[in-house]
Amino acid sequence: MSESLPSFEDETDFENADRGFLGALVPGVVTAGDGSVVWDNDGYAFLDAECPDTAHPSLWRQGRLNARQGLYEVTEGIYQVRGLDLSNMTLVEGERGVVVIDPLISVETAEAALALYREHRGARPVTAVIYTHSHGDHFGGVRGVLPHGAEEGVPILAPAGFLEHAVSENVYAGTAMTRRASYMYGVGLPKSPAGQIGVGLGQATSTGTISLIPPTVDITETGQEETVDGVRIVFQLTPGTEAPAEMNFLFPDHRALCLAENATHTLHNVLTLRGAVVRDARIWAHYLDEAIEFFHGRYDVAFASHHWPTWGHDAVVEFLAGQRDLYAYLHDQTLRLLNEGHTGVEIAELIELPPALARAWHGRGYYGSLSHNTKAIYQRYLGWYDGNPAHLWEHPPVELARRYVEVAGGAAEALAKARRYLEDGDLRFAATLLDHVVFADPGDEEAKAALAGVYERLGYGAENATWRNFYLRGAQELREGVTGEMVDTTNPEMAMALTVPMLLDSVAISIDGPRAWDDDLTIDLVLTDGPTGAGERRRLTLHNGALTHRVVAEPRTPAGLALTLGKVQLLGLLAGRDLQELGVGVEGDPALLGRLFSYVTRSEPRFPIVTP
Repeated sequence: MSESLPSFEDETDFENADRGFLGALVPGVVTAGDGSVVWDNDGYAFLDAECPDTAHPSLWRQGRLNARQGLYEVTEGIYQVRGLDLSNMTLVEGERGVVVIDPLISVETAEAALALYREHRGARPVTAVIYTHSHGDHFGGVRGVLPHGAEEGVPILAPAGFLEHAVSENVYAGTAMTRRASYMYGVGLPKSPAGQIGVGLGQATSTGTISLIPPTVDITETGQEETVDGVRIVFQLTPGTEAPAEMNFLFPDHRALCLAENATHTLHNVLTLRGAVVRDARIWAHYLDEAIEFFHGRYDVAFASHHWPTWGHDAVVEFLAGQRDLYAYLHDQTLRLLNEGHTGVEIAELIELPPALARAWHGRGYYGSLSHNTKAIYQRYLGWYDGNPAHLWEHPPVELARRYVEVAGGAAEALAKARRYLEDGDLRFAATLLDHVVFADPGDEEAKAALAGVYERLGYGAENATWRNFYLRGAQELREGVTGEMVDTTNPEMAMALTVPMLLDSVAISIDGPRAWDDDLTIDLVLTDGPTGAGERRRLTLHNGALTHRVVAEPRTPAGLALTLGKVQLLGLLAGRDLQELGVGVEGDPALLGRLFSYVTRSEPRFPIVTP
C-alpha cells in the first residue's frame, strides 16, 4: 500500500479546530464523587512537542487536534464542548433553555461540560436532549445534564430502534466487547509518546458513571420535523450506517447541519475492533449521498459528535462527497476483488485508495483502516470462511501453535527464527511465529518478552490509533499480565432501560447449556407493569439446555411456578434477592426459580487475549 500522506503544510483542520474557542476547563481533569479521576485531558500535553520516533507522524497530528479542549461556538446559538470525553457534547440555545445533543459517556464528564457551557453562556436549564445514535458515548452521561427528577416534561429525542440497539450492544456480547475495548482504547496504557496518544476518533473514553434515560420521542422517517424549546429541527434517518439506529438533522433557522457520527475527520470503522455487528458500507455511502441532496443549500456549517466542524456550504459538500466515496469505494472494490476469488486477507493487501482520497486528511485510517474494513466487508458477505478446505476445520490456537513450534524445530529454534525475521524487518511474521511459541508454552518468558518487543515496534509505526493501542496493550499484558480497570457497563440505570424481553434474553445468554441439558421446567411471569399493560403473562421454558420465552394469553397447560411481579422486582430477583423480601406473588413450586438460577453463569471480564 502507498505510504504517501497529505500535506502537513495544510493548516485548515487546525484553524477549524480552534475556531470559536470561548474557554477551557482548567484544569482539564474531571473526578468522581470519591475523588477518582474519570477524565484527564491535561495528560496529553506532551502532544505539543515534535513527533518522536515512537509514533506515526500522521497519528501524532490527529492526536494534537483531538486534544484541544473547551467550549466552542459553532454558529450563533450553537456551541460544542470538545475534549472532555471521547465524543462532543453540543448545546443549542432555545427560547427557555438549552437543547443538549449527545451527553458524552459519563455522568461526571457531562456535568462538567454543562458547567463549562453555563460558565460562559449563563445557567440555562436543559429543555431537551437528543441522542444522535445508539452508541454509549452519545448517551451515557445523560444524568449529568438531567439529574434524577429533572427529566419530567423534558423531551428525549432519538432515532427509531435506539433503545433496543443501545442496550443490546452492552448486554448480549457486552463482556467480550468490554474486554476487547480495553485493548482498542488503550485502557491502562500510560499517556505518553511511548504509550496511549489517542484513539483517532478522540483521545480516550471516560471511566465514570454510565446512565440512560429512555427516549420519549422517536424519529421514524426522513423529513420528520420537530420543534423543541422553539428550536426547529428537520431529521434524516440513517439506519445501518455507523450505528444500527442513527440520524442526521438540520437546524434550518441556524443554517447548521448535525452529521452525528456518519461523517467524521477519519476513515471510520466498518467493523470496530472491539467487536460489533458488521456495518453496511454500501448503505453508509447511500445515506451520505442522500444527505448532500436532502439538505442542499440549507446550511453554512456542519458539525458532528466527534472532531471539529466544517464551515462553508461548498466545503461541507466536498467533505461529505469524500466521505461518501470512501465507503462506496471500499465496498465496491472489496466486492470486485472478492468476486475475482480473492480472500479477505488478500484483499486487505491489494486495496489502495484513489490518490484524491488518500491525500485528504479525513480519509486517513486513524480509527478504521483499509485493512480491517475490507476484511469486515468480506465478512459481511461471505462470513469467516475463505473457501479453502484447509481452513475449514483447523485446530484451535493452542493445538495449532504446538504443531507449528514442533515443525519449526522446537521452541528455541522457533524463537531464533523469529528473531531472524525481526532483524530482516518482517515484524508481521515475527509476531505470528512468536505468537505460536507463546501459545504453545505460555510460561516461556523469553518468547513473551520477544513478542512484547515486536508488538511495541508495530504499535509505534501504526497510523491507526486503535491498532497502536492493541499492539501496545498486548505488549503490556505480555509483560505484566492482565491489569487495568474495565469500563463498567452494568450500571443499574442501564439495567432499568432494558425491556423485560431483553432482561430475559440476558439470562438466556448466561445459561450453562450442558449442565441444563436434562432439566425441563416452565415459569410464568405475570407482569404488573408489562409493555402491553398489567397482567401480561410471559412464559419461560427451559428445555434441552435452552431458555426461551414468549407471551401467552391463555396458557393451555399450567406452569410449574407463576410469579406476579413488576420490572423492579424482576431486577431484584436477578440481583439475587429473595421472593419474600421483594413481595413477589408466588403460585406453585418456588424451588423451580432456584433450579433455573443454578444454571446461570457469570462471565469473567478479564479473560486472556495474548496468551491462552
